[in-house]
Amino acid sequence: MIDLSVAGLVKSFDLEKNILDGLTFQIERGERVGLLGKNGAGKTTLFRILTGELGADAGEVVFAPNRRVGLISQIPVYPAGYTVEDVLQSAFSRVSAMAEEMAALSERMAGGDESGETLRRYGELSAKFEGLGGYGTETAVNKVANGLSLDADMRARLFDTLSGGEKTRVNLARLILEDTDVLLLDEPTNHLDLHATEWLEDYLSGFRGTVLAISHDRYFLDRTVTRCIEILDGRAEFYSGNYSFYAVEKERRYLERLRQYEKEQEKIAQLEKSAEQLRMFAFKGMDKTYRRAKSMEKHIERMRTTDKPSKDRALTAQFVSREFFGDEVFELKNVAKRFGERTLFSGVDLSVTGGERIALLGDNGMGKTTLLKLLMDQEYPDEGRIKFGPSVRTAYLPQIVTFDTPERNLVDTMLWSRRGATTQWARDQLAKFHFRGEDVFKSVSVLSGGELSRLYLCTIMDEAVNLLILDEPTNHLDIASREWIEEAVEAYDGTLLFVSHDRYFINRFATRIWELEGGVITDYRVGFERYRRIKTELQPAEEKKTVKEKPIAEKKGKPTHNQQSARRQLTICEREIAAQEAAVAELEKRLEAAASDYEKYAALYEEKTGAEEKLEELMQRWEALAAEAGE
Repeated sequence: MIDLSVAGLVKSFDLEKNILDGLTFQIERGERVGLLGKNGAGKTTLFRILTGELGADAGEVVFAPNRRVGLISQIPVYPAGYTVEDVLQSAFSRVSAMAEEMAALSERMAGGDESGETLRRYGELSAKFEGLGGYGTETAVNKVANGLSLDADMRARLFDTLSGGEKTRVNLARLILEDTDVLLLDEPTNHLDLHATEWLEDYLSGFRGTVLAISHDRYFLDRTVTRCIEILDGRAEFYSGNYSFYAVEKERRYLERLRQYEKEQEKIAQLEKSAEQLRMFAFKGMDKTYRRAKSMEKHIERMRTTDKPSKDRALTAQFVSREFFGDEVFELKNVAKRFGERTLFSGVDLSVTGGERIALLGDNGMGKTTLLKLLMDQEYPDEGRIKFGPSVRTAYLPQIVTFDTPERNLVDTMLWSRRGATTQWARDQLAKFHFRGEDVFKSVSVLSGGELSRLYLCTIMDEAVNLLILDEPTNHLDIASREWIEEAVEAYDGTLLFVSHDRYFINRFATRIWELEGGVITDYRVGFERYRRIKTELQPAEEKKTVKEKPIAEKKGKPTHNQQSARRQLTICEREIAAQEAAVAELEKRLEAAASDYEKYAALYEEKTGAEEKLEELMQRWEALAAEAGE
């Protein structure tokens, strides 16, 4: 049975381009569908149309009758004075109304009303009340609140005093408690910590209704959706699998379209050559060949049906590394931070050496961003000290990006960040981050969250640094931009400290985990997957120290100067291997294309053999450097 049908949807915000251009799709009852597309493709616009917040220029949207729809990005306005607990309880408005009527009937029966109508109505209400879980509302609220990290203190706070992310979590909890039939989730994991994200994934796996989710969280999409719809140029492309299937299938379709286009162009070139020869014969007096040439040219025009497939140009900018001299990048000695009577953390003793990649993990509100601000001198410790190495140069990407003068356009913002720079330099830098044409004269104030992050990175990535601190670097970025920043971090060979709830990002880069929980920082000198296995093995009652290292994690001593040098060379070698692998792959494609030309094939085969030998040498060098670096 179809839960949602969208037919021929058209929507534009200007006269030149339709953001939705005949969008058509259907979703069956109980399906879990991921809605994909780059930022600005029209995903959120579609959600606003589905909920009636925005009207379409053409087309229609039809939900199955009596299906209740809930949108997570849409935060209702509640009466003044409503606490978080009041918002959660509002999910049971029908049950509450029944409870009030049952209480009134009970009073009438206690007063002597024994009429058949009263007894019948009470029995009817009682059955419905029990069927809707009226006797278990408190248990349901506690279960959902615990899963989404809504503790007792937050449940007592006024809803209006919450941050945007906190309001989103509370609204998600309310929608879940309402037992909505169709869930529309617009970036639900953006404001959730790891614990809450995994709880939501588990909840959706048992949810009996229909789910349509916009998300750039690849782990979340792989775990929750069974089909993907990509909005591309205002229309729908369909993929019958999760995100991993989508990524492979999208590349396969691109290559298939490219082969079809190249084959068609090759045939057109042959026909054009033949038509030109026929015209030459006609010029020499053979009139019949002119008509044949005209006929062939019309045939060629009819063949020009396939546009050349294209890909969005990837962002190419990279962090510029600065060589690090010394043993320690920074050291925290007995550091503590408090806000009023609340202690975020205390007694923190940690040190970081060159080349380490550390993920700072913990639930929202534990103090992760505050710790990063201490390192950036934006906050100051109440106890202890922080010491940096003399050659450390730092770049910092904050979680919430702001600019001091948002009324400036992008070019002026770049010129302000680099005194003495030229307008051409500013435009060249902006082009690397996909700000081109008239976009560079936009005011900073009109940029989206993802665009603000890209602009901020544009202002700092040209600086040579050896300590990179990132606070939620992938928030608000679409998948293509996330993959770009991952490639930029991969190529960066300095020290990295980052806060993230993006499990793909953490798993790819973290070689050390700092877990901040309950005022305690626990140091795990392992990667993310090993850290998760350790967490499942630990007993909950195990006593924790302020900062400790688990005995199961292998503790490494400080790397020697030779090890540090080998690690830097190892990173360079990895980049060379990646480039050489790409060169070999390119030669293999050229060999396939030259299969019918023996001489060209022989020359390419010899070149490919040499490239493979060079790749083998690089792999042997990588193994030697890895051993020298102690990895």
